[in-house]
Amino acid sequence: MRRPIISLIVIAAVLSLVALTTLSRAGAPRSESGSNAGLVMLETEGSAGVSVRMAEELSRATNDGKTRRVLPVIGGGSLQNIMDLSLLPGIDVAILETDVLEYVKQQKLIPGIESWMTYISKLSDEEFHLIARTEIKSISDLANHDVSVDVGSAGTEITAARLFDLLRIPVHTVNYDPQQALEKLRRGEIAALALVAGKPAPLLCELIGETELHFLSIPLNPAVNAGYLPARLSAGDYPSLIPFNQPIETIAVGTVLAVANLQAGSDRYRNVTNFVEAFFSRFQSLLQPGRHQKWHEVDLTRELPGWRRFPPAAQWLKRNAQVATAPTVEGLKSDFARFIEERQQASGGAPLSQQEKDRLFDQFKNWASERPGLWQRVPPH
Repeated sequence: MRRPIISLIVIAAVLSLVALTTLSRAGAPRSESGSNAGLVMLETEGSAGVSVRMAEELSRATNDGKTRRVLPVIGGGSLQNIMDLSLLPGIDVAILETDVLEYVKQQKLIPGIESWMTYISKLSDEEFHLIARTEIKSISDLANHDVSVDVGSAGTEITAARLFDLLRIPVHTVNYDPQQALEKLRRGEIAALALVAGKPAPLLCELIGETELHFLSIPLNPAVNAGYLPARLSAGDYPSLIPFNQPIETIAVGTVLAVANLQAGSDRYRNVTNFVEAFFSRFQSLLQPGRHQKWHEVDLTRELPGWRRFPPAAQWLKRNAQVATAPTVEGLKSDFARFIEERQQASGGAPLSQQEKDRLFDQFKNWASERPGLWQRVPPH
């Protein structure tokens, strides 16, 4: 199986290309007037996942039209995003997969990265999706077959290679962007498609009536559990691909909002500081109905071991510790409803109506109200 080891030639080519881009922009510094005042460039992962939508929602929640403007940019994947944060002067913050970040540090692809790269907050988890043709009954059947693991700069390649190593399954990985890989999978040119993306992944939501394709479960042995979080895909996520009472076991990868190496006191540093304060202070608005469900997985206070938090973010959390950790009734209600749905699906039970969910939540709220340590920070409702 080909491992995700980046050759020196490929790295040199990438760095050379980025360096040329850097030089071409050196003579055109970003203006701090007009529409560029307070501009923060946020690089997302590929459009096949949910990070583009989350970045768009984050932009809308924080932009004020005068002193702050967050501009999402679609990136080439976590590995390329890290390179861009390191070398491109236009990228201020980026969404990264945490296992790719650790891989870059361990392999010393960017020596000393942990000394300058900081993070604002951990974000949600992204699930590992493995979809195959029906003749592939289990993940072990992929041995010696072609499996697309996204483009070479994406985090999926690194996650997939490590996972197949842990499972001791020798597959032949190939690199196609997810949409192209899906077409090759339909034609039988590859055996499976792997994609790390927050569920439900937009690309896979489009698969309706695909009787020749199905998800494969990931065996959660001790080696896999030691490196990744257990996760589950259900009919609620992909109703056209997963039977109602047959959830798919898989793994999840954490994501983080990382910051470039910005000089304290510079315009870019002040712009990102302004963005952080708006993001944190308006975070509850991202939990409202209509926003992506993945926001409910975000805990602003969660730390990323081995990495430093962006100082203004750490300072904000220190000043607003109670606000940062306080739940809201609507947030808890949404989380409670998701919990009930997943439990019903896992047990094969019929889905509950909204009225039944509300009644159960009211019972839970009454129970919790008798336990001040559990409910004391929730505002009256």
